[in-house]
Amino acid sequence: MQRQKSFSNNNPTLYLVATPIGNLEDISFRAIKILKSVDMIYAEDTRVSGKLLSHFEIKKPLKTYHDYNKEVKTNEIVKNLISGLNIAIISDAGYPLISDPGYFLIREAIKEDINVVSIPGANALLSALVVSGIPPHPFFFYGFLDSKEGKRKKELEKLVNYKETIIFYESPHRFHKTIKNMYEVFGERDLVIARELTKKYEEIIRGNTLSLQEITELKGEIVLILHGKTDQVIESDLSILEEVNSLIESGLASKEAIKQVAKNRNIPKNDVYMEYHK
Repeated sequence: MQRQKSFSNNNPTLYLVATPIGNLEDISFRAIKILKSVDMIYAEDTRVSGKLLSHFEIKKPLKTYHDYNKEVKTNEIVKNLISGLNIAIISDAGYPLISDPGYFLIREAIKEDINVVSIPGANALLSALVVSGIPPHPFFFYGFLDSKEGKRKKELEKLVNYKETIIFYESPHRFHKTIKNMYEVFGERDLVIARELTKKYEEIIRGNTLSLQEITELKGEIVLILHGKTDQVIESDLSILEEVNSLIESGLASKEAIKQVAKNRNIPKNDVYMEYHK
């Protein structure tokens, strides 16, 4: 057992400092105070973080820490902490470790009895969840799906029976394919796209896994909020035949499309089959 009383011991401290996800005014007074007080700061991209620090007149040594150098840099950071230095870790935007590097370092710091302290702040997944209109609890944060379609669909298939609201991060270059895969795997479920949160072009697009396939191009950081599995029948504006044809157009075989529509509507598969083959 290990108990950490961060503010009543003399151990060195590693601070995990949340930074704005877009709007610089979202940084906290405490975050600025900590960043000005530590001995050095490690960031994913010093060019991005350098602009943030410059804006708030924070003049501290700034070094890189990312997935490609994490083992070497972890040794360096832990040695500096053991020597008595206090260090802050920041990501390009948002909370360190949430779909960002840092876990490897945290584990090593804990082994050395180094204080690990979180400095709260902006976070894209929570900001998107609370404005989505989809049940906020319980929720399950998945993060990024695999970039390859085959693996991505297998990941989604493992989530089919989750009743929790599921939150994903996605690339603007890939979100359309991901929504198409969601429809193929989950059928028609409520879905919300939240993009460019806290920025000038912030946009919340509410719909479902079928209607949101109409959107093929978006810019900026994207969060997808998907309704969990429900035992209720999913309402659709489409007729049975139209829904089957829509699924076939999206890439499903007719047999799989019929099966999915039956599941969506909670009706016998044979009823859908007969309607499709009229």
